[in-house]
Amino acid sequence: MHEMSLALAVVDQVEEAARSHGAQSVASVRLHVGELAGVVPDALSFCFGLACAGTVLEGAELIAETVPGRARCTPCGGEWAVGMPPDLCCPACGTPAEDLLSGRELRIADVHWGAPRPAGTDRPRVPEES
Repeated sequence: MHEMSLALAVVDQVEEAARSHGAQSVASVRLHVGELAGVVPDALSFCFGLACAGTVLEGAELIAETVPGRARCTPCGGEWAVGMPPDLCCPACGTPAEDLLSGRELRIADVHWGAPRPAGTDRPRVPEES
């Protein structure tokens, strides 16, 4: 499942940004995910939760926003939503699309830093069972 490698890459990038900003926790990460990127949103969300464990992102919310696929026809200049499954032929003239404008991206759109944790704690403590 490539969603785990994607989630790990996102966590690594956000952790690096957190260090450079002095953030001690992350509240949420918003991603732009193209509908043609081959990413299963539920699998990405599940993997993100696992990848965050033990990091400054632990407990962070993943907000994945789908970016619709759009294509442009070079001969007639038309643009259209390609949809799923993708229709890569121009609806106006039938020419195959030469230019995908959007829909393949996987990009961190923004990160919301969380409240600083109390001094001396690296992550929330789990209560011990009696």
